[in-house]
Amino acid sequence: MTPTEPNRADLGKDPARVSGMFDQVARGYDRTNVVMTVGNDALWRAATTRAVAPKPGELILDLGAGTGSSSASLARSGAQVVAADFSPGMLAEGRRRHGSIRNLSFVQADAENLPFADDEFDAVTMSYALRNVHDPKRALRELFRVTKPGGRLVINEFSTPPGRLFRGAYRFYNAQVLPRVARLAGTNGEAYDYLNESIREWPDQRTLSAWIREAGWTDVAYRNLTFGIVALHRARKPASA
Repeated sequence: MTPTEPNRADLGKDPARVSGMFDQVARGYDRTNVVMTVGNDALWRAATTRAVAPKPGELILDLGAGTGSSSASLARSGAQVVAADFSPGMLAEGRRRHGSIRNLSFVQADAENLPFADDEFDAVTMSYALRNVHDPKRALRELFRVTKPGGRLVINEFSTPPGRLFRGAYRFYNAQVLPRVARLAGTNGEAYDYLNESIREWPDQRTLSAWIREAGWTDVAYRNLTFGIVALHRARKPASA
């Protein structure tokens, strides 16, 4: 594949292909997200920040941070935030946009083998990234490992709208409209073909909640945002862990 050819990941989620795909869409990623979510991405980011509830003096890991928009939102609280992603292109764009924020750092990291110590972070979070990991259950265990006892987990991820009619309309939008919107926005439309496939095959809210419990987290709960297009999952690492 030449550098100019669109890189398209598939449901095998080979890390190199997924990372390469995000490298190629990094420049226009945030702009395309605003268009394809009709501005809801900002509302979802605000809800995620409130759920994490960052405080000055805390150390927070934002895994799958992409261009760092979610990380910058967390850093405004005064907490020390580590924006981690496996895409060098996304991290470069993040540093270009948010590199001046003193309490925000960028680290290239594999979600299945995090380069951090045990019990390091007060809170860990992922937004729309767990779905792209080859082994999401292992990633949840890694997040558990690096979180301090009593620490917090927040996962915001595309999910399954519970209403049948809305779910049907949403799937039509993802399959037929979203890739065309991405191409009009000047982004790799094939990447958004993959996005649709990955959302369609991703487990529903209850299944993801069960995975979180299996990884050792307690107080697991979720709430739907925008009719269940995305779901905000929260949990805590036991204080005795």
